[in-house]
Amino acid sequence: MESHINSYITLVATSAVLNVFLCLYTYFRRSEIPSSKIFILYTAALSIYTFGYAIELASNTLEQMKFWTTVEYIGMPFSASLGLMLMIKYTGKTLSKKVTAALFVIPSITLVMVATNDFHHLFYKKVWLREDSPVPLMDIAVGQWYVVHGAFTFSCLLCACLILIAQWRHTKKMYRRQLLTLITSQIIPMVAAFLYLLGLTPGGMDPVPVLMCITSAMYIWAILSSRLLTIVPIAKDSIFESMREGVIVLDSSYRLVDYNRSLRDMLPELNTTMVGQLLDDLWLNLAGETFPVDYHKEGLQTDLYWQLNGETVCYQVRTSYVYNKDAQIVGSLIMLIDITEQRFLQEQLKQLAYFDGLTKIYNRTQFLHKGREMLREAQLNLQPVSFILFDIDYFKRINDTYGHDIGDQALIHVVSVCNRFLRPEMLFARYGGEEFVIALPNTLLQEAENLAEQLRVALLNSPLDVKGVSITLTSSFGIAQYNGGLDSLESLLRDADTALYESKRNGRNAVRVYTVSTT
Repeated sequence: MESHINSYITLVATSAVLNVFLCLYTYFRRSEIPSSKIFILYTAALSIYTFGYAIELASNTLEQMKFWTTVEYIGMPFSASLGLMLMIKYTGKTLSKKVTAALFVIPSITLVMVATNDFHHLFYKKVWLREDSPVPLMDIAVGQWYVVHGAFTFSCLLCACLILIAQWRHTKKMYRRQLLTLITSQIIPMVAAFLYLLGLTPGGMDPVPVLMCITSAMYIWAILSSRLLTIVPIAKDSIFESMREGVIVLDSSYRLVDYNRSLRDMLPELNTTMVGQLLDDLWLNLAGETFPVDYHKEGLQTDLYWQLNGETVCYQVRTSYVYNKDAQIVGSLIMLIDITEQRFLQEQLKQLAYFDGLTKIYNRTQFLHKGREMLREAQLNLQPVSFILFDIDYFKRINDTYGHDIGDQALIHVVSVCNRFLRPEMLFARYGGEEFVIALPNTLLQEAENLAEQLRVALLNSPLDVKGVSITLTSSFGIAQYNGGLDSLESLLRDADTALYESKRNGRNAVRVYTVSTT
């Protein structure tokens, strides 16, 4: 019997040494191992447990055995929680701080219970030396908390094992050897602990520390052969859920099969009860319309604007088919990429490039570009185009008297008044300073003159009110028309400017039409 105990102690000590090796190896390679902190704590806990158990078996008195049993429980109950955390981390998932803390409540209570057992006997009802043994061995009668501790430890091992088994089908073949090692490392102590609790182990000895020798050797083999923990496979589900892009998975009949977390953030009203619905029906319930993009085509790439939390957001929609192993189409993917910020920046650049920053109408550059297009179209269709050029009378006097801020308000006010009379097809731009220009497609000279007169009267009758002070604004107008021939936009604007100069020369606040006699 004594030789058997010595062999048992040797195996337990070997298990402890292997765990120490794993702990130190991980510590020195911690920068390469994603889960290094947890694995260091896990192997350290197992080292304390197995070393404590080995010294307990080698002790001669009951008091020594009880002391080393307390040392064992500094590591053993915590190893179950750490092992579960390690396996969860391996599958690419994370636990909240509250859940993590909860996993260590029972182990902490267990350590206190063991250390103070002589005062309450809730962990061990009774502890004594085995009478029929040639070497000192400690026997126990389990107490109430021992049952709680055992159930918790078994549950952690079982949960870790089930989590790993569930990952099997999501793991590539090249990583399954790693996964099998981890599954086995959970099954062996779980079965051994179960047999020990049932009293079916030889000599009533705890087989778990000895079998740790096997699991530790498996860890070492897996680390050296398949770089276990250094290269951690990420499950497809984890990738799917962690994608920043919203993803809709449809079957071949365009019914919803799956979606990820990002899509739920985009569509808060989306829920699992909608799985199986046609996408158009689903979108009709969510947005009051069918899906606004033709998702039946592969390789589609278009923009979709959406209201989220009261704000307009823009998603780029991309579509692709899902194929099976026989290259048959079995479904489709719709990916929604948030490009709101990108589109917002593009719109800002567009505003800077095309529009006047103060009045928000076209700037000179954009007017010249669009004006030439309008003139070319008129030349092709043999249609007239008229141009109105006007500026604010005595604008410098307004700036000098009231300040440039009021001058800016005057410019904005003029644009606001004119916009009441202009149709969408008319080009309205700030030509420079206090000067504005309007291009009127398919408009004769007389019609342009009538519009200019309307604008002149409206501006005269709409003074600018600034802090109770009414400032009368008048403008002088010049008009020119394209009637065919080789006139360019620049020459027509010069003609309108000539007519504008004539308005100023004749007392301002007037409308003049360009004629040959004007020059």
